[in-house]
Parts: sequence; C-alpha cells; structure tokens
Amino acid sequence: MAVSRSEPLRQLCVYQGALKVELQVRRPLMPIQLSPEQVGLEMLCLCGQLDLLIRAQMQQMFSSTAAVFQFQEQLGQGCSPEESDTFQAQGSEFLDQMLQCLEHLPKPMPQLEDYLDMVGLSAMFPRVEVFLIQGSPVDMLERPPMDEYFFHVARLNQLLVLSQQLEEDIRHLGSHKYIAHQLSVIYQVVSSFRGIQVFSEIKRNIEANFKQMKQSLVAEEGSRHEPQLAAHYINWILEITQSLTAVVLSLPEPLMEDIHQAVIFMSQFLS
Repeated sequence: MAVSRSEPLRQLCVYQGALKVELQVRRPLMPIQLSPEQVGLEMLCLCGQLDLLIRAQMQQMFSSTAAVFQFQEQLGQGCSPEESDTFQAQGSEFLDQMLQCLEHLPKPMPQLEDYLDMVGLSAMFPRVEVFLIQGSPVDMLERPPMDEYFFHVARLNQLLVLSQQLEEDIRHLGSHKYIAHQLSVIYQVVSSFRGIQVFSEIKRNIEANFKQMKQSLVAEEGSRHEPQLAAHYINWILEITQSLTAVVLSLPEPLMEDIHQAVIFMSQFLS
C-alpha cells in the first residue's frame, strides 16, 4: 500500500517532434562527393537492383496457379495482389538511396522521376518508373530491354569461371577423375547460347570427342592408380578452355546484344 501511494521516481516526457533525429545508418561516415558521371553509374546499379526486387516480388505473387486465379478475382474487385511488408521496406530503401545519390548533383536537384527520364533509365527499367509513380510492383506486357542483361552476364561469368577452374584443375590435380563432369557442365552452359557461331563450333568439338575422353578415364578393375588423361586429351581440353576464356573476355559483337543497352548508357558517363 505504501508503495502504490508513493510518488513516481520519474515523470514521462511528452514527445516533441522538434527533437526528432534523422537516421543516418545508410550514409557514409565521411562525406563523399560524387561527380555527375558517378551519380549516373550509381543510379544504373540502384535501378537494376530495384528492378530485380520488383521482378522477384511479381514472381512470388504469381508463382502458383492458385495465385493467378486469386489475382483475377482481385482484379474483378478492383484490388491489387497482396505485397509483402519486406518488399515495401526494401523498395522504399532503394528509393531513399536514389534520392541521396541525387543530392550530389548541382543545385537545383532534379526530381527523381525527371532524372530517370533525362538520362534514359526510365526506358531501360520501366518497372522502376511505375513503382516510383504508383508505389506497387507491376509487370510489363512487353519485356523491357534490360530483362536479359543479368541472365546473360551471369552465363558469361559462369562460363569464364568454369573454364578457368577446369584449366587450373587439369594442370595441377593429381587425379582427373572429375574432369569429364566439369567439361559436361561447360557443355551445358555453351549450349544455352544459341546462334553464336564460335560456341556452336566448340559444342560440336566437345560432342565429337567427349565419349572417348570419358572412356579413357575409366580405371581398370583392381587398379590403385588415380585416373589420368593422356597428353593429347589434356591439350584438347586446354584448347577449349582457352578459346572460351578468350571469347568471353573479348566480347565479340554476337555476345553484346543483351548488354548493348547498358553499354550505351555507361558510355555517355565514361567517355
């Protein structure tokens, strides 16, 4: 009873908006001034990441037949599919980063939507522009020009890494037991590039020699020796890996189609 009637030790303060402190978690500890060229390249990266986020959200929303039917019912009711809180938080974070990036431009700072239109990013990433206007993820009836960019670059990187790894293994490993498997993985990646003459030639070359090469790695029953490729097979594989590495690093015109838009955009800031 004595405790319940005693005076409180502390009085709660009423919140005052004037004392609000803006969060600076995403800002660098030291001030960094970006040039207009650096702003353009940074905005390209941010738009690409936000576009991937929107596409992932759309795929999640329509990942099952039930979701499609539910979406159609919601359209009839004038509603939009449910969006995850995580998506909205991440999308807002990307927009905040874009606005912070624009602060580095000469004053007066352009509106985000105006800047995207001015430099051509709204045409490259229409989903980002729609999200900026509507605040919701919307897919496109026609595939935007940058849709194949990340998939294409990922395949090129995969082909380069696999070729370099196979070349390293065949030169230094004491056992060639898994060389056939590694070459078959490279073959699958090469086969995913359609209409590229140099890749078609390498593909036919692998098809013509793969079975014999693989058969040469089959150890005799009771043998304790690790399987080793003959010198002519080693040289043959090295020719393939070196050819693939040279093609990917040189990026001939046929391999530029799906990244042409990004290259043109970056050239205006790197020239």
